[in-house]
Amino acid sequence: MLILNNNEHIAPIYNKSLSLLIGKDFAEKMSGKISLSGHQDSEQVNRRRELLAVEEETNKNKIIETHGKNHFKKQVMEQLFTKVNEKMDLQLDNTESLFYETLAIKDAAPEVLEILCLKAASIKRISPLVKLLPWLAREVVNLVNKPQYRKRADVQVTDPNLALSYIGLDNLQQVIPTFTLKYILPHSTTPFKLLKRKLWNDSLAIGLASAALAEEAGLDRFTAFTAGMFSNIGRLVVTRYYLQTYDELHRAELQKAYDNKDKKVHDALLEFDSSPELLLEQLIARSDKISADIVELMRFERLQITEPIFDLAYATEYKKMCPIAQVVAKAKAYVTFRGLAREELISKSEVKLLLSQVKMTPKCLALLKKSDIDHIKLRFN
Repeated sequence: MLILNNNEHIAPIYNKSLSLLIGKDFAEKMSGKISLSGHQDSEQVNRRRELLAVEEETNKNKIIETHGKNHFKKQVMEQLFTKVNEKMDLQLDNTESLFYETLAIKDAAPEVLEILCLKAASIKRISPLVKLLPWLAREVVNLVNKPQYRKRADVQVTDPNLALSYIGLDNLQQVIPTFTLKYILPHSTTPFKLLKRKLWNDSLAIGLASAALAEEAGLDRFTAFTAGMFSNIGRLVVTRYYLQTYDELHRAELQKAYDNKDKKVHDALLEFDSSPELLLEQLIARSDKISADIVELMRFERLQITEPIFDLAYATEYKKMCPIAQVVAKAKAYVTFRGLAREELISKSEVKLLLSQVKMTPKCLALLKKSDIDHIKLRFN
């Protein structure tokens, strides 16, 4: 959110939460918590004192050799990372190609959401659209066949129309935005093992927190829930494309070094990690704008979430945001605070700074603390 990233005191807090998505160790490193213990320092000093002059000379030579190797590795890394950034720029700047070809989000997906926001919504109007989206048809069928939702233990539903009828319109207002975001979620976030789960959990928490705050404020719950969920689309897309691009270019450079019999470059490439720093840089720079671009291409007319998503990406002041955007901003700030607090990565003064930026009142904070924002609760007849 620009209102957080534009503030020199709050931006480091918000960006720390993005680091935490990638990994706790990485977040601690970015917070400056990584340091050698005094015991380690003491052991190293004692060891150095015991070295003979000839051993010291050998050690110096090894350091010089290692320094040269690390310098070479750094050069190779910088060249690869430059290529990754250039390809990311080309891919993510062309949002129409990204939307229609790569993500392959068909018009039927936003149209289902448009229908759900109407008082005249009906399963009959939604069913033909769901059939045009095989991934969504599979999801609704799988949902009703889960043990907790089966009407009869011995009967398995195979027809999407019947599944939609079982789920019902009220439940679909939670189910459809959730499954749409799941469709965009990266299939894998290796080597960042927990990143996929964290992206999903954060998106769901923001959506549910937005819905709770909206209902309290007399705003439309479905609109706020969808806006909250979709405000995280950019994070999913950037992560997906970064990992895909890095993997493709890294493999290509390895093959090139192998073909050229360049063992030095090949060995350097084998020692690379997937650069969490570069992923963090892309998330900070692009996530919110990508969310706005993707939602704009969905061309919503009745579901009023485009303006809120743009406000989150571009508004410079909280008071200039529309009411739904203000609700989502509160939800995102709360989820940011909660995640950092769980890992003891935020101070009391930082909490106050973060929450005051979105005008979080004690009443809103109390509401969110008592609300379950981690689980969707469906009620089947």
